[in-house]
Amino acid sequence: MRKALVVGLDNYPSAPLYGCVNDAVRMEQVLQKNGDGSPNFSVRTILGSATKRDLRESIESLFHGENDVALLYFSGHGLIKSSGGYIVTTDFERYDEGISMDEILTYANQSRARDKIIIFDCCHSGSFGSPNIGNGNLAQLSDGLTILTASRSDEVSMEVNGAGIFTSLIIDALQGGAADLRGFVTPGSLYSYVDEALGAWDQRPVFKTNVSRFTHLRRIDPPIPLATLRNLAEYFTSPEEEFQLDPSYEFTSESPIEEHVEIFKDLQKFQSVGLVVPVDADYMYFAAMESKSCRLTALGFQYWRLVKEGNL
Repeated sequence: MRKALVVGLDNYPSAPLYGCVNDAVRMEQVLQKNGDGSPNFSVRTILGSATKRDLRESIESLFHGENDVALLYFSGHGLIKSSGGYIVTTDFERYDEGISMDEILTYANQSRARDKIIIFDCCHSGSFGSPNIGNGNLAQLSDGLTILTASRSDEVSMEVNGAGIFTSLIIDALQGGAADLRGFVTPGSLYSYVDEALGAWDQRPVFKTNVSRFTHLRRIDPPIPLATLRNLAEYFTSPEEEFQLDPSYEFTSESPIEEHVEIFKDLQKFQSVGLVVPVDADYMYFAAMESKSCRLTALGFQYWRLVKEGNL
């Protein structure tokens, strides 16, 4: 089972927000289904307002049980005090502002879910995962726990045009921006996408993890059909081998061979996603017309190996 709790809080007395509910709704929509429409996460939402009691109960329920993946997303106010970080609920009071990030970390660390994913889009969210012992400098994450936050512990999380910058990037990544050639979006690729999109002077996302392998958060249709990708090991019997071309592979030549033309179409697809490059030619067309060759790139070798090992 894959379940997610998605929380977006706007209705703070005297300190309202305007994009968190929208962010949570968009997150719910993208998590519920994979790119092909198949079911992904079973999502429960809390939108607009939440009391400390109700939110704490929902978080505890999320991490209860032996699930494949338990994902918590929160968009709202965040607070940091001498006692640590907090997500702020809409019934906040002075000295009782919300739920301690250390408390949520305890729920996640004690969870029997195989993978626990926590995504926070709130100010000071980077303090999550580093309990306020030892001055919060030591992350304490159980096996299978991954944390992705919008900003460092001393930074705010920005909204633009009614949407969180961080969440907008996360959604773009989940919709395919961070997918690999198999169509998988993982927490690691998600962070890489967001990290590259935010500059050195912007809020800096934080990534903390303790995993032996990445689970996928969403699947999309791969840019190249998997059946075509598997041809890598057929065309290249070893990763060092070059594939010899000649004009018969190019359909515009004087003597194209249909079988060769179909293979060349695959090779051109591989070249378009960085798996193959022509040797001593600027383009695959010239490599064929001048009877040169093409070879695997480092990325091509990685996918060649996946095919040979039966993992693709």
